[in-house]
Amino acid sequence: MRLDQYTAQFWPEHSRSTWQKFIKAGAVKVNGEVVDSPKYELDEDDYVQVDTPKDPDFSDEELPVIYEDDNVIVINKPVGVLTHAKGALSEEFTVADFFKTKVSYNIETNRPGIIHRLDRDTSGVLIGAKNTETATLLSRQFADRKVKKTYMAVLDDVPKELEAEIDVPIGRNPSKPSTFRATTDGKSAQTYYHVEKVGETKSLVTLQPKTGRTHQLRVHMAYINTPIHGDRVYGKQADRLYLHAASLEITIPKGQRMVFTAPLPEEFDKEANT
Repeated sequence: MRLDQYTAQFWPEHSRSTWQKFIKAGAVKVNGEVVDSPKYELDEDDYVQVDTPKDPDFSDEELPVIYEDDNVIVINKPVGVLTHAKGALSEEFTVADFFKTKVSYNIETNRPGIIHRLDRDTSGVLIGAKNTETATLLSRQFADRKVKKTYMAVLDDVPKELEAEIDVPIGRNPSKPSTFRATTDGKSAQTYYHVEKVGETKSLVTLQPKTGRTHQLRVHMAYINTPIHGDRVYGKQADRLYLHAASLEITIPKGQRMVFTAPLPEEFDKEANT
């Protein structure tokens, strides 16, 4: 039997893919020797020992809370913080780590409390669910496009039209699968924008996505030749990505329609004037 199959069978609290990562990280020994190949073929008499990495202690880490009750928690996510870990092995503090001590929803996964996500380089409003019932309520609203999301961004240059809706499909870029592009065979995507301030070489805009495609705002702004300032994938790198989730309107349990806001970071106004 392969080593990854064996470990997944006898320690089922982790998936086979997770065990593959543990094995590559040197957490598994065969007959007292570290084996780092998941494909290693075990003999019947081989003795397997595991020493899975312990989760880092992030109990002292804090994030700015905008609102909290028995069902939801809303934070102002700082730029540079991941929404959740990308895999089983992570030594980096994430929003999910912060939620973990406050929620019961998805507590056994690496995404406790997570309903939606913001990219690492995007700051602003992010809502989490504390229990399964709330998660179902919130997730359905995201899926049905009943959540109103408003972003602020600094763009390189100024759009030709000061207010417009971009209705251009978005699909994965086959030449670079981790990125996306505007393409006729992509999924439907609509973004409304309004220019709030015009500087010498940049502009400050309000963005309201009507759909929720991955990298939608970044792809759409690059499509009209005004990429978001600091977008190292679709534009040019700067000290940060100048994209901020400014507000989120959503219905929380007990039928309350709420609008949660996060103030615009100071650097946005300064950068928009340049």
